[in-house]
Amino acid sequence: MRIDAFNHFYPPGYYRKMEEVGSDLKDMFRRARAVKAIYDLDARLRMVEQFPDYAQILSLPAPTLERIAKGRPEVALELAEIGNDGLAALVAGHPRHFPAFIAQAPLSAGDAGVAEVERAITKLGAVGAQIFTNVGGKPLDRAEFEGFFAAMNRLGKPVWIHPERGADHADYMDEKKSLYEIWWTFGWPYETSVAMARLVFSKTLDRYPNLKIIVHHMGAMVPYHEGRVGPGWDQLGKRTTDEDYFVLLKSLKKRPLDYFKQDFNADTAVFGSSAATRCGLEFYGIDRVVFASDCPFDPEGGTQYIRETIRIIDGLDISEDDRDRIYFKNIEKLTGARFVN
Repeated sequence: MRIDAFNHFYPPGYYRKMEEVGSDLKDMFRRARAVKAIYDLDARLRMVEQFPDYAQILSLPAPTLERIAKGRPEVALELAEIGNDGLAALVAGHPRHFPAFIAQAPLSAGDAGVAEVERAITKLGAVGAQIFTNVGGKPLDRAEFEGFFAAMNRLGKPVWIHPERGADHADYMDEKKSLYEIWWTFGWPYETSVAMARLVFSKTLDRYPNLKIIVHHMGAMVPYHEGRVGPGWDQLGKRTTDEDYFVLLKSLKKRPLDYFKQDFNADTAVFGSSAATRCGLEFYGIDRVVFASDCPFDPEGGTQYIRETIRIIDGLDISEDDRDRIYFKNIEKLTGARFVN
């Protein structure tokens, strides 16, 4: 059995509400609207049915609640409630195709947002919560988001981290916007890597040792930059004059590299790259990688990424048990759910 652990779909009610209240529906929304299988249930079901012994865990797509609601946390909360209810209904109606969903966390809504995540997990059956790499431009390690991580630490369910960055984030300081969609191609991996680093050095992972985190796109830049994350960050403080990072380094419970290897899980959504898959597996190890295709964001809004990701995993020189760990055992262990009988 193959459980695709990170996919995106707009429930009908959420899609309508998003169009009604949205204030920044550009960039990723333009991309999403062109992909029928991200909002048309029949198209999505036909896609899933092309693959035997295959099912998808669903989450809401970009744009983020904060981009849609833009300074209106009450609207972000309402969107999250509608989206979570909609995803739960899809799972209830189509359990063979969609055995589970990931709750959307409205972090800008404060305590009410945390309560919504708890409702989605304890009442609706969500297997975890999705957040983005920043909250309306704010880093995840701000004190105002501490309640969310405390709750997820207590609930014992994983946090899926999705990158967030738009064309309004310029490539150079003297420009007003990013060109050539660099904000997506290179910006998203950077965003993910930065969010991971902030959770490490802010000691969020030390404070909440039961946190389970799944980072999109095989952990972004981290596996490729193992040398910089390892021996490079072992020298934290040598390049900085206005902060005493030597003290911070000594106060961490373990080496920076070990946090990245031991406290994060990654998925296989690397757009059909064999090299990236092998690099990520070598860095994280078999037990910390889950199968995901990022459906339906392939070039044609179809099945290419699913097909290519399966081809790559099936072609790995690993045991069948290790293959099963990637395909379903690891996500079952992380979520506590049983997807395969």
